[in-house]
Amino acid sequence: MADPDEGNEEKEEKRSSGLIEKIQQLGVTNVPQLSSDSRIHCMTIVGQIEGHLALPPQNKTTKYEHIIPQLVAIEQNPKIEGLLVILNTVGGDVEAGLAISEMLASLSKPTVSIVLGGGHSIGVPIAVSCDYSFIAETATMTIHPIRLTGLVIGVPATFEYLDKMQERVVKFVTSHSNIPAETFKDLMFAKGNLTRDIGTNVVGVDAVATGLIDEVGGLGVAMRKLNELIELQKTEKEVLIQ
Repeated sequence: MADPDEGNEEKEEKRSSGLIEKIQQLGVTNVPQLSSDSRIHCMTIVGQIEGHLALPPQNKTTKYEHIIPQLVAIEQNPKIEGLLVILNTVGGDVEAGLAISEMLASLSKPTVSIVLGGGHSIGVPIAVSCDYSFIAETATMTIHPIRLTGLVIGVPATFEYLDKMQERVVKFVTSHSNIPAETFKDLMFAKGNLTRDIGTNVVGVDAVATGLIDEVGGLGVAMRKLNELIELQKTEKEVLIQ
């Protein structure tokens, strides 16, 4: 016959080990969970966007091979009706960033993005790829030309490749936001805004003024907007069915 005290001791051990794990990983004993009947999925893009090459282990990264399957799952899941994308990224791999941006732009479900802290470099296309974008008042976005790392061969073909790659970014950003191509290029090639570098650091209100981001705001207004877009899509579907 099993001793009931032993079973209770095992449960207590599991509970205490679970609490210790939460404290070690998150610094708290209890973490608020999303409601099981929540229709909104939250995705965070933080640190450096990792591409085809693995970054050092001390780097905080967002791996595109993790994000893309999540987006496919969100598209297929009927319980998820909207996606909230939270960005605090320094940028990273251009092709990986554009891949994530194209996936977000092609989702059939409403999407809203918020730039908190920073949405720099290739984080700009990701921020504008959603149906509606927000930026915190103190958040910044660095717009600069494409860079290459490693061995660079000094021939005209290299510069043509860079120019074409840059045009992909410019075309995507201008087609998914209200910023004119010329204005975006002016920000990209501006001198004196960044120390010893070319480009512009755009802060909250300025990002909205240029037409890059739709509105200044935080989590509350972003959630409200996403719910509005979800309801609008439902209404449109009902009208089509009728």
